[in-house]
Amino acid sequence: MKYGARNDIKAKVKSVQKGDIMTLVKLEEIKASEMASVLTTESAEAMGLKPGDAIELIIKAIHVLPVKE
Repeated sequence: MKYGARNDIKAKVKSVQKGDIMTLVKLEEIKASEMASVLTTESAEAMGLKPGDAIELIIKAIHVLPVKE
């Protein structure tokens, strides 16, 4: 299956809670080999980002797309 998301995170389904309209899928064993982020140059410079820096990732997204192959 092809999809447009660039960040590919492997996970295991922990639970599935079905409702009338929406279903909540909880995940565990999340493994990300690589992620990417785009931010303004001004923000990157203000943070002083350089290779090897330890940072915290806060993921803000409207969709997390589960893909079962």
